[in-house]
Amino acid sequence: MSGGMKLQVNGQPYTVQAEPDTPLLYVLRNELKLMGTRYGCGLGQCGACNVLVDGRKVASCDIQLWATEGKHITTIEGLGTLTTMDVLQQAFVDEQAAQCGYCVSGIIISAKALLNRNPDPSETEIREALDDNLCRCGTHNRFVRAIQLAAQRMSGHENAGVPT
Repeated sequence: MSGGMKLQVNGQPYTVQAEPDTPLLYVLRNELKLMGTRYGCGLGQCGACNVLVDGRKVASCDIQLWATEGKHITTIEGLGTLTTMDVLQQAFVDEQAAQCGYCVSGIIISAKALLNRNPDPSETEIREALDDNLCRCGTHNRFVRAIQLAAQRMSGHENAGVPT
């Protein structure tokens, strides 16, 4: 392939040498060394590989590189850093929402997509948004509380109604 594929990942331009039908996940992990996006099932059914493409949640194992060219891709690394976390990442830390951590980047991406389109989701809407994210650790209730906390912090109503 001549010239390479042009990508915009976490606000940075990249040109990658890969076949157009390569899954985005492989390019993120193997070429760009963004290891926060996980390989789970490889079928787009577990949510571990979720990223945002133009603000919408996408299973990166199930989207081909050509379909992302010219679009804005955001991985978990693009949300924040250890020293400057996104409000959603901080809420997950504060609620101790992660246990093993394998699924969490995909879950945070799913939550970010939800909050992008609905900054004040109900508990039911949060649970529905996370429905296709698999987690074997059983911390689903903590995920919900963390997302509620993030939504409240984003709206400026941090202490209003987050269950403990």
